Amino acid sequence: MFKNYFKITFRNLWKNKTASFINVFGLTVGLTSCLLIGIYLQHELSYDKFEQNGDRITRVIMEYKFDGGDEMKKGNFTSVRVAKVFKQTFPEIEDAVRMSFGGLVVRYNDKLIDEKRFMYADPSFFNLFSFKLLQGDKKNALDEPNKVIVTESTARKYFGDENPIGKVLKVGSDTANYQVTGVIQDSPSNSQIKFDFLASFSSLHTEDLEKTYWDANFTTYFLLKHPLDIAALQAKITPFMQKEMKGQGATVDFMLEPFMGIHLHSEFGGFEPNNNIKYIYILEAAALLILVIACFTYINLNTARSIERAREVGVRKVIGARKAQLFWQFIGESVILCSAAVVLSLILAVLLLPEFNRLTEKQLSVQSIFSFQFISGLISITALVSLAAGSYPALILSSFQPVKVLKGAFKNTGSGQLVRKSLIVFQFSISVLLIVSTVIMQKQLSYIQKKDMGYNRDQVLVLPLDKRMLNEMQTIKTELKSDNNIRSVSACASTPVEINGGYNMRSAPMPENQQIAVTAGQIDEDFIKTTGLKIVAGADLNHQDILDISHTDAEHAKNVYHFVLNESAAKELGWSPEQAIGQRMFLDASRPGFVKAVVKDFNFQSVYTPIQPLVLFPGMWSRQLMVKLGGGNIPQTVSFIGSKWKELVPYRPFEYHFLDEDFNKLYNSELRLGSVLDIFSSVAIILACLGLFGLSAYSAKQRVKEIGIRKVLGAKVGNIVTTLSADFVKLVLISIIISSPLAWWLTNKWLQGFAYRAGVTAWIFIGAGLAVIIIALLTVSIQTIKAALANPVASLRNE
Repeated sequence: MFKNYFKITFRNLWKNKTASFINVFGLTVGLTSCLLIGIYLQHELSYDKFEQNGDRITRVIMEYKFDGGDEMKKGNFTSVRVAKVFKQTFPEIEDAVRMSFGGLVVRYNDKLIDEKRFMYADPSFFNLFSFKLLQGDKKNALDEPNKVIVTESTARKYFGDENPIGKVLKVGSDTANYQVTGVIQDSPSNSQIKFDFLASFSSLHTEDLEKTYWDANFTTYFLLKHPLDIAALQAKITPFMQKEMKGQGATVDFMLEPFMGIHLHSEFGGFEPNNNIKYIYILEAAALLILVIACFTYINLNTARSIERAREVGVRKVIGARKAQLFWQFIGESVILCSAAVVLSLILAVLLLPEFNRLTEKQLSVQSIFSFQFISGLISITALVSLAAGSYPALILSSFQPVKVLKGAFKNTGSGQLVRKSLIVFQFSISVLLIVSTVIMQKQLSYIQKKDMGYNRDQVLVLPLDKRMLNEMQTIKTELKSDNNIRSVSACASTPVEINGGYNMRSAPMPENQQIAVTAGQIDEDFIKTTGLKIVAGADLNHQDILDISHTDAEHAKNVYHFVLNESAAKELGWSPEQAIGQRMFLDASRPGFVKAVVKDFNFQSVYTPIQPLVLFPGMWSRQLMVKLGGGNIPQTVSFIGSKWKELVPYRPFEYHFLDEDFNKLYNSELRLGSVLDIFSSVAIILACLGLFGLSAYSAKQRVKEIGIRKVLGAKVGNIVTTLSADFVKLVLISIIISSPLAWWLTNKWLQGFAYRAGVTAWIFIGAGLAVIIIALLTVSIQTIKAALANPVASLRNE
């Protein structure tokens, strides 16, 4: 019996090749899309789940404002004092660790590498986190200065098959000797703490900073004795800090952030960029909607074609087939077809995974696809779709009287048509929603890319700086500018893309206890020229301004700073740009000086936040070198810089990037999401059109005699095409009307997260609607034109 069922199934699938292909292809594409999005979501939602103490770890966020300020500044940084004082003061804290992260040059024999993931941590790191130490002793691996643990992959890179323990690495521009004391497992891809080197925190020699809550340049984590202690501890911190800061002219407080929620829920970055839980929801919805479209296409075609098999069922009932046998026959056909789609989707997902990894910038593994979670999900989907698609013909066709069918009395019911029309409307509503959302997202990303940020980021090369290079800065600048295609060279603490330094300022008449929190950054005399900032009042810095504050001997040091304010900072101090010039002010207590220039406001942070007050001041503590290139031969100029670099800075490798790459990193999550939605919104419209193609073919076949009569009576091809297409176009129009308000509401909610955003215009919805109508018309026309051109004699010869 089962052999007979299989024969009937394969004969039926082969007989209806077009419908079978659409069904299998649509389900395969839908399931593949869901698999790829699913493993990405699983990876993001599993962040830090491997941490055994994850529910007891909190990150400390600093909040501060100065008397006279009206806004609390926040950041994921603290001073070194916090960990020690809080652990001694609050019994809820079992342990604490201080950490610092950055890039350093590492040398071993002939290897010279600019390492980007060099981390410092207290020995208590192993009490909080679950990273496995493969070689070495946790108790003494980080207990003294200049000790370092390397990851497995780093050990292989530097030492090959040799035992790394006891080897000495030269680290930093001063080439300090660090002894390797351990080998640790590589950081998992779903960990927010990623490093290649883990060095002892005492190597930083921060003893002088332990008396203050300022100098907040470190990350602090607490290990609580119990997960529920976080609320009780948070309630104690504020009154404690009020006592600590009493009479100091500032408010400093600390907020505890649950470790397990940082990657998806925190507004503050960390050792790697965070994701956003909103984008997880968006991708979850996109995956679900694509699968729904694929399933609805399959169900719609199956229910539409069920009428064609009515005569077959009638004959089989006459020769003795029971209702149960017919029911399971139809269900079995659905199971076979869905199973084929599942197998193909698994193969396709494996083949596409490397490209998907490139798109999402993740390292997702093939093993995830074949995990129990995904395989069980696929089995559930197969069973669900098989039942949904097979139940209608199975229940309806197996229950009618064969005499009526064989006499031709069985007709396509109005309820069946209503279901199919509803599914078409739903499919295209989803497609329009995804298309409009994608267009608006891409418009916002394009707006960000093209928006005048107030500085010029084109053809600006960014190179690393260290203390040793700063001592030779004038020589480096002179040598580099000897190339005519190099316009200017500037040393700075931060590029204009993202300046985050936290300071306080006040004008001379303001009392010392009424200072204003402000963002500030150190620059040199070439910064404004290199970045293209616009001076609206005053004059640019010159080399003498740098010398005034860089002399170490009392005889030459003037300790008078010349400040550059943005318009917002001048306004905050009560001055117009012109009034600000020459005014005496203070940046922190240690930097008295005068305002020398006011620059036009520019976006020195992402467009998520409005422009804030900013102070730029001369200094010799810089970390980055910007080189502004001309419009000439860029590869040749970069090659020249590389040759000069090897000559002037032989102790560190020549590694560079362009300023616009820093800019794009600010919106990495949005760019990735936009790329993913581009692809899957296209998949959605293709799947919806596949369903429409199949239904239009079925509709044309059902109305073949009507078309023949119309042609005999003189109807033109255009009239027939219009008649056959009208019903489908109406359904698409209804879907546009339904989905547009929802798309408008959702995209506006997303855009509200940006301080500066592109507008949502009616033309986006009109354009998307017209595009969907045109696509639907083209899809339907393939079948309607074919039917309209057919010879009416062939369809009417039996009448």
